[in-house]
Amino acid sequence: MQKITRFNLFYVTMAILGIILFHDLWMSYQSISPLAYSEFQTLVREGRVKEIVITADEIRGELKDPQPPNKRYFRTTRVENGLAEELQKYDVKFSGHIESRFFSTMLSWILPTLFFFGIWFLIMRRMSGQMGAGGGFMSIGKSKAKVYVETDIKTTFADVAGVEEAKAELRETVEFLKAPERYGRLGARMPKGILLVGPPGTGKTLFARAIAGEAGVPFFSISGSDFVEMFVGVGAARVRDLFEQARQKAPAIIFIDELDAMGSARGASGFSGGHDEKEQTLNQLLVEMDGFDAMSGIVLIAATNRPEVLDPALLRAGRFDRQVLVDRPDKQGRLAILQVHVKKVKLDDSTDLEQVAALTPGFTGADLENLVNEAALAATRRNADNISLQDFNTGVERIVAGLERRNRLLNSREREIVAYHEMGHAIVAAAISGSDPVHKVSIIPRGIGSLGYTIQRPTEDRYLMTQAELENRMAILMGGRAAEHVVFSHFSTGAADDLARIADIARSMVTRYAMEPGMGHVAFETDQRSFLGPSGEPFRQKLYGDDTAREIDCAVRRTVLTAFDRSVHILTENRDVLEESAKRLLKQETLEAPDLETLFKSLKPASLEFAASAPECSGLSA
Repeated sequence: MQKITRFNLFYVTMAILGIILFHDLWMSYQSISPLAYSEFQTLVREGRVKEIVITADEIRGELKDPQPPNKRYFRTTRVENGLAEELQKYDVKFSGHIESRFFSTMLSWILPTLFFFGIWFLIMRRMSGQMGAGGGFMSIGKSKAKVYVETDIKTTFADVAGVEEAKAELRETVEFLKAPERYGRLGARMPKGILLVGPPGTGKTLFARAIAGEAGVPFFSISGSDFVEMFVGVGAARVRDLFEQARQKAPAIIFIDELDAMGSARGASGFSGGHDEKEQTLNQLLVEMDGFDAMSGIVLIAATNRPEVLDPALLRAGRFDRQVLVDRPDKQGRLAILQVHVKKVKLDDSTDLEQVAALTPGFTGADLENLVNEAALAATRRNADNISLQDFNTGVERIVAGLERRNRLLNSREREIVAYHEMGHAIVAAAISGSDPVHKVSIIPRGIGSLGYTIQRPTEDRYLMTQAELENRMAILMGGRAAEHVVFSHFSTGAADDLARIADIARSMVTRYAMEPGMGHVAFETDQRSFLGPSGEPFRQKLYGDDTAREIDCAVRRTVLTAFDRSVHILTENRDVLEESAKRLLKQETLEAPDLETLFKSLKPASLEFAASAPECSGLSA
């Protein structure tokens, strides 16, 4: 939005008068020559003084015939020693003048006060600028929404890829904003509110901007946290002001990002009084959503990745009528997103983006944008002219495993343990049929605590897993620890992360998926974490007794030990392959997929029969 500058005639006139007054004062000051009192007496005796004016502090006068370098006017200090008689003697015209000190006295009070308020005004204006739109103490109840007119938004649906279902559902909103009378002719109304739900980075904010860009209407963008302040009632006032501004510019779109910051369930925080302001803000939002007419051309769009914490009153019919899931893209969606982002970079003609899409299951749109940037940086570092598939592989490793830390030097013993550990993962994965193929194995430290890594490349997207696939994943994770046991007959701390992931899978199999025959078809726990994004350690609500808890612990332990025995059995059967591949890994530090295929030609596939040492759980039926 262009900034319009307005000129006020009053300010211009005052500025011109001020310049003229300053010029006159300066010229008058320059035209008066200061004189010593003795020199003044000499001029009087010589008869060169025409007239003088005597004030309380000084004498100002005019000469009859000024000669250079003397000027016509002069001033000197006042000394009382028969001055009047002497002036009469030499026929000098003189008079007294009583100066009014009211103006100077007032200036001595007003100027410091104005200076103080000027400094205060500048400080408050600076603070207001730092607080952003709507900032400042005097405008604390004003909405902080950033208003974009239709010419400011260049984003369209062409910039959004990978979520075609959500895009198709939101196109209807665009058509309503363009022609609201068309949808009202049969009595239908558009949803008052649209809630975009999805994990972080999937493009919810981008979707809202694309809707505004397609519809060509004013777009009010604000975050949920901007409503809540330390002063009670400010949030509610800002909600009222936001909707009032939108009504004045209707048809318009109001977009509230991170709605969970202000719309979380009331009373969820117990008796804490600090949430009164948040609840008042939510109540005002509910009132405003009930108050505006759907045919007025105002569409409220909100985004969140935590819909489970929202107040039920927000999600009822008549408020957020429609929930649109903006999920992680599948393989075709990732390919479409990559095609959008590679338009800004120089891509090698031989680069197959389908392979890149296959390498990135679970990546969001933001992750894929970051991947393209990492690939461009990798190509720049090796002084290449174009970005190749090798650069994308480097970017995937950088995002998944972390930054290479070649300056972390391991001693020979540690390098040997890490090599056998990583090859244990790779061999177990290669021996189990149906598991994802191993793409790369390395003993170069990466990230914060990783001393080596094994990357598997999935062949397809998966949305559910069977019990056999979960057991296979546990065996692969246990392969590193099993290799240490087979070769060195001891364990190290390098498997800490593997053990945590195995324990989580085993407990979920027993308590959530009911995959333990002796426990029955009962789900003892539910996943307390948000399904839309990672969170902290989940709070597990215990819905069973102590005897059942003991049986669960025993079943989890037996599942983990079974996975360990299976990995040990596979590695024992392929001990020669383990030794040869570990020596090759120590020599080369990194083994790619072609190297692994050559090493695993003589690999024996995993058999279903092996000696399990896991004890039976007491109290469980077979």
